[in-house]
Amino acid sequence: MDAPASLAGQYLLALPGIGDPRFERAVIAMCAHDTDGALGIGVGRLIQGITLHGLLEQVDIEPGVAPDAMIHVGGPVEPQRGFVLHSMDWDGGDTIRVADRWGLTSTLDVLRAISEGTGPDQWLVALGYAGWGEGQLDGEMRRHGWLATRGDDSILFGCSPGDRWEAAMRSTGIDPSLLAATSGRA
Repeated sequence: MDAPASLAGQYLLALPGIGDPRFERAVIAMCAHDTDGALGIGVGRLIQGITLHGLLEQVDIEPGVAPDAMIHVGGPVEPQRGFVLHSMDWDGGDTIRVADRWGLTSTLDVLRAISEGTGPDQWLVALGYAGWGEGQLDGEMRRHGWLATRGDDSILFGCSPGDRWEAAMRSTGIDPSLLAATSGRA
């Protein structure tokens, strides 16, 4: 079997009618995609009731200079596990480079650096991730519901989470108001 073309560094957008409410209008920053599977971080929805300061308190880190930012719903897998998706101007020992576009760090050192003002310039925090097993995402891409778009930093770090899906659609030339949740019949 041929290796899939990597989607790392791109956005995966859920199209109308995907059939899974967890992924309705989802925007997933793809961080890994190879023959073993895929992993992405949801960046289109926020968790209500928890902010960065609350999260830092739970892990015994003083908030310091960190803004009290909202936390993203990273995905349905391991929702208690934290991730920081960030610009490439900071690199911890365990940072994963995503297509030389973003860094993905899941260790506490990035949260400490953010609270001390020495972390990445641009970042977002998420709990959980979206994951696919070997060949699963490739099959889903062929059958239904997902659109891969260029991973634009201005969308990731410059748009509010609620606006990212539409902004990513528009970046490909698609007017989201013209999409339908069902297909027609000839």
